[in-house]
Amino acid sequence: MSLQQTPQSRVFVELLPWADRGRENYLLSGGETLPGLRRPLSSAPAQTPTREVHVSGTAEVSASPDRAQVVVRVSSTKGAAAEAKKSVCRRLDYITQSLRLQGVQSENVTVTKDFKRLENAYHMEAEVCITFTEFGKMQNICNFLVEKLDSSVVISQPQFYHMPGSVENLRRQACLAAVENAWRKAQEVCNLVGQTLGKPLIIKEEEMKEWEGQIDHPQSSRLSSSLTVQQKIKSATMHAASKVFITFEVKGREKKKKHI
Repeated sequence: MSLQQTPQSRVFVELLPWADRGRENYLLSGGETLPGLRRPLSSAPAQTPTREVHVSGTAEVSASPDRAQVVVRVSSTKGAAAEAKKSVCRRLDYITQSLRLQGVQSENVTVTKDFKRLENAYHMEAEVCITFTEFGKMQNICNFLVEKLDSSVVISQPQFYHMPGSVENLRRQACLAAVENAWRKAQEVCNLVGQTLGKPLIIKEEEMKEWEGQIDHPQSSRLSSSLTVQQKIKSATMHAASKVFITFEVKGREKKKKHI
């Protein structure tokens, strides 16, 4: 018994790119159609691009000097060593006692002595280095010593400066103030266009400058000895300027739900 062979048949399916998969049917050979297989819809929602606002902010801060140093020099030249020492020590004791009575702490006073022999005499010199944090008290003490002591006592001009760490702290203040200014600017922009300001995405300090004194002040080029105390304070004032760039996320405002 022989089995009847069934004729061989071939099916041709056209593979279309994803852009054409949305068609209802796929064509077969001979003009026949095959129901199209649709790409299943993704359950994950489509990600919307992040909306951003880019702003820059600048700030400038300054700090006056918080320290001043004055040096008082006492000297004497005598034929006898004991007389030179006695002359200097007597005035030196008067100076240090006056400082204590004026409330100057001992840790802010440094005394150095130098004694040497000349050809036919002895010379002794002492220096009292005083550090002040109150500039009004400094002026009162200096005026008092000038009045009470003779011309052999020399009082130097005050040298104003900043304590260690003050400049670095000034840089931080400038940067933080610039960031705050940029944040306020971005907040106002979002309020204007009816959006809500989100979290910062990028914070970058683009520029930091610092300088001492007033750049365009005509008195800055004068000799230090010819400046008044207030002019010296301004000349020793530190300035710092910072410029930052910040990218913030922008969110849409949520609609308020109506309570029934």
